[in-house]
Amino acid sequence: MMQAMIFAAGLGTRLKPLTDTMPKALVRVGGEPLIKRVIMNLAAAGVDRIVVNVHHFAEQIIDYLKDNDNFGLDIRISDETAGLLETGGGIKKAAPLFDPAAPILIHNVDILSNVNLSEFYQIASRSEESEGGSEKRRVKSEESNCCGAVDAVLLVSWRKTKRYLLFNDDMKLVGWTNIETGEVRSPYPDLDPKKCRMYAFAGIHALSPRLLKMMDEFPDRFGIIDFYLKACATHNIKGYVKDDLKLMDIGKLDTLAQAEEFLKELEVTN
Repeated sequence: MMQAMIFAAGLGTRLKPLTDTMPKALVRVGGEPLIKRVIMNLAAAGVDRIVVNVHHFAEQIIDYLKDNDNFGLDIRISDETAGLLETGGGIKKAAPLFDPAAPILIHNVDILSNVNLSEFYQIASRSEESEGGSEKRRVKSEESNCCGAVDAVLLVSWRKTKRYLLFNDDMKLVGWTNIETGEVRSPYPDLDPKKCRMYAFAGIHALSPRLLKMMDEFPDRFGIIDFYLKACATHNIKGYVKDDLKLMDIGKLDTLAQAEEFLKELEVTN
């Protein structure tokens, strides 16, 4: 099976005043709610089970999914109405809702992209196959040197920002840096960011269910990047670079206005 999680619990404060009366997940782009677009993309990639975390106007999302018969999929709700748990805590709370034998594709509800989600998911799936004794398969992609068994794979890209994930020449995660403040976070002492490959995280990632046990060491609320920065010392956390990446984060009203043109561009390239 293929399974995924959609992060839909955020407050969507940058989309006010729209999110004063609805969750970000139900904000419409090109006539359809954001969550429907993500669900349809996941379904087209072959995803069978989707976990959706909810907090802000949670009942509206739950009712929307019910009204649409969960789009014919196994959709499960991870309820965070008692308090937001951030990205890492959200996955930790949702852990019992996942199949323990399949990788989990994580997708923010407010992201539109041209990523081949099926191909992306297969990178993490190879890890599970190698656990079963199949060593003959290696992931090969024209868009990435990410290969071999992995515990998690993060979609990254080159874009101008203040904060970058740091990778070695094999695209294994080794740290994080803020180039404005000079702060470096890494399990490896004296890591020199100048000797690393620097990429920005793009909000889509997949992880092996084996990593869920490691989350028991973390509090109920934590960020997933904090988790990956610890896990990379003992696990194979890889970066996936898509050179022709087209991605839009529908986080602000101005990007919402640009989104319809972006969707048309995706339709042309696809």
